[in-house]
Amino acid sequence: MPRLNGVLETILYTRDMARARDFFENVMGLIPHTADHRFTAYSVGWNMLLLFADGETRETVELPNGMGTIPPHDGSGRQHIALAIDRDQLHAWADHLDARGVPIEGRTHWPRGAESLYFRDPDGHLLEVVTPGIWPNY
Repeated sequence: MPRLNGVLETILYTRDMARARDFFENVMGLIPHTADHRFTAYSVGWNMLLLFADGETRETVELPNGMGTIPPHDGSGRQHIALAIDRDQLHAWADHLDARGVPIEGRTHWPRGAESLYFRDPDGHLLEVVTPGIWPNY
C-alpha cells in the first residue's frame, strides 16, 4: 500500500471571512500565506489551515493558466481542530485568550500527560491547543 506522510490541510468554513481573518490573525497569531474573496491560507507548522467562505466551494473551481480544477467541497456545523503547543506555553495561551476576551470552554488533563484548552472561533468552531502526550505520535 502507498504510504501517507501526514495531514497537510485542515479546512474550516466561515460565514464572515473578515471576522475570521481578524480572529486567526489577531488572536491566534497566524500570518496569511495567500488570500482572496473565497479563502485564506495560513501556515501552521508544516500544515496549512484553510478558511473558506461558506458557499464558495460548492462548484468546481477552474484554476488559471491551465493548472486544472478543484472539485466541489463543503462543510457545515461546528467543526473541531487541535493545534499543537509546547507544554510551557499552556498558561501563556490561557492568559492570551483571556486578555482577548475569548472564553475557555474546557480544560482536559489526558492520561498520557497532555493538557488541552478548548475555545471557539467566531463561527463557533471548537479550537483546541494541546501539549505533547495526547497521542502515541504526539
